[in-house]
Amino acid sequence: MATRNEQGHVADLSLAAEGVRRIEWAAREMPVVRQIRERFASEKPLSELRISACLHVTTETANLMLTLRDGGAQVALCASNPLSTQDETAAALVAEYGIPTFAVNGEDTESYYQNLQSALNTKPNLTMDDGADLVALAHTDRTDVLEDIVGGTEETTTGVIRLKSLAAEGKLKYPIVAVNDADTKHFFDNRYGTGQSTLDGITRATNVLWAGKNVVIAGYGWCGKGVALRARGMGGHTIVTEVDPIRALEAVMDGHNVMTMTEAAEIGDIFITVTGGKNAIGKSHLEVMKSGALVANSGHFNVEIDIEAMEELADSKSSVRPFVDQYLMGDGRKINLLGEGRLINLAAAEGHPSAVMDMSFANQALTAEYMAQTAHTLTPEVYTVPRDIDEEVGKLKLASMGVNIDTLTAEQEKYLSSWDVGT
Repeated sequence: MATRNEQGHVADLSLAAEGVRRIEWAAREMPVVRQIRERFASEKPLSELRISACLHVTTETANLMLTLRDGGAQVALCASNPLSTQDETAAALVAEYGIPTFAVNGEDTESYYQNLQSALNTKPNLTMDDGADLVALAHTDRTDVLEDIVGGTEETTTGVIRLKSLAAEGKLKYPIVAVNDADTKHFFDNRYGTGQSTLDGITRATNVLWAGKNVVIAGYGWCGKGVALRARGMGGHTIVTEVDPIRALEAVMDGHNVMTMTEAAEIGDIFITVTGGKNAIGKSHLEVMKSGALVANSGHFNVEIDIEAMEELADSKSSVRPFVDQYLMGDGRKINLLGEGRLINLAAAEGHPSAVMDMSFANQALTAEYMAQTAHTLTPEVYTVPRDIDEEVGKLKLASMGVNIDTLTAEQEKYLSSWDVGT
């Protein structure tokens, strides 16, 4: 039975030994974070800082937390999604590594927000968010913590959108760096990580054969590109829906079929939303879907699918497999919702591969160091990751892979920076 105190709220501390094994396994594929951790342990760049992180509680996140801790920070962690927590990882962080962690897989909304409150009770100096729930809480019900916070970071597209909206209204109270927008994050985490892990989650939940299926991908941002790439690689017939004409054109040129969701709804076998918006799949689409359709979301929040409309249209709902709720519609059709409409790659699988999160969390660690040094000089806005941090992560990753690249000569640098050399 889960208990709550200042040291954490986890499902079962007896799972800690298994958590340690899994955290150490993930570390094998995270050489960049390991190098940063070694330097942090020596230099202590985060000394006397309190960091509250609202992230998916996975083995990769655990390695980031250990890096921050070894850098001298006092760290507290809560989950950024009720279904993404790995209970054994949470147990290990509390019992073996002494990091207060507030996260239980499957927790209800009340418990979820209690855990966010617990993370803020540590009076953080830096926030580290994935979806901006922690920042939103600090700006509404917990304004008492704002006086201690000097800066923050944000991990995902949805969170960046929320924070830019907050800043545009003039209500953002401290500077935040959009780690999501680093090239070494969105090129790799969003494209290769989301692409692979989304299909992994759907496959684990359903054991579906992808070859020959009509796979509808809503949204062609970096996540959508990755999902479409992997679905096509598995033999799926990929269909992309978009509201952005340039992204839609790109999808066409990449070889995908592009149409409206209204058109796609009638022919799709598997639907995957990755828009970051609301009701990409709505009532009118649910009304015409094939019987047996699989509907999944890989965007941060479960609002991309109109679940209320699905409940309204259905005569009954039953759990037919773990992570599969089957809705029996009034006309006899059966629509299958995966993972309660939440992030399917974390609800039914293990999230991104560790090798991808290595770059994302290297950016988080180095940006935390940057904010510790410079946040007091920044105004309350949303900032991009400094280019030198982004490039450092790329260099460290290449080095860990044994890949060498060229460097410009003095003559080449002069040519590229001059205007007076022509034909």
